[in-house]
Amino acid sequence: MSEGQTFVGESLAGLFVVETFLEEPSLFTHYVALDPSLWWNKGALVQWAANRLRAFDASPRTLYLAASRDAEFRGGPSELAEAIRRSPPPGLRWDYKLRRDLTHGTIFRAVENEALEAALR
Repeated sequence: MSEGQTFVGESLAGLFVVETFLEEPSLFTHYVALDPSLWWNKGALVQWAANRLRAFDASPRTLYLAASRDAEFRGGPSELAEAIRRSPPPGLRWDYKLRRDLTHGTIFRAVENEALEAALR
C-alpha cells in the first residue's frame, strides 16, 4: 500500500493532518500525526470525529497517530483513537501509540522512522 501521497505533521501541523484526514480523507493515502494539538478550539475536532468517520468511503488509507505524555495531559489523541476504535472506517489501517516516555519536544525524532514505516507498510 505504499503508493499514494503521504501527509506528515507534528504539533499544530499534526492538528492540520488530523483535520484533513477527517474533512477530506481522499486527499492523501497516508496520514501521520505526531502529538497533534487536538486540544485546540476546546477539542472540537475530536468531538465531531465520529460523525466524519462514519462518512468515509472504503478507499484504502492509513493513519499513524502518536502522542507524548504532554498531549495526553492536554487531551485529544486518546479520545480520537477511541472514536476510531468504536467506528473504524472501511479501508482504514491505523495505529495509535501513546509514548509516555516522550515529551512534545522529543516525540518527532523518536518516532519519525517508526511512523513512516507503519504508515507506508
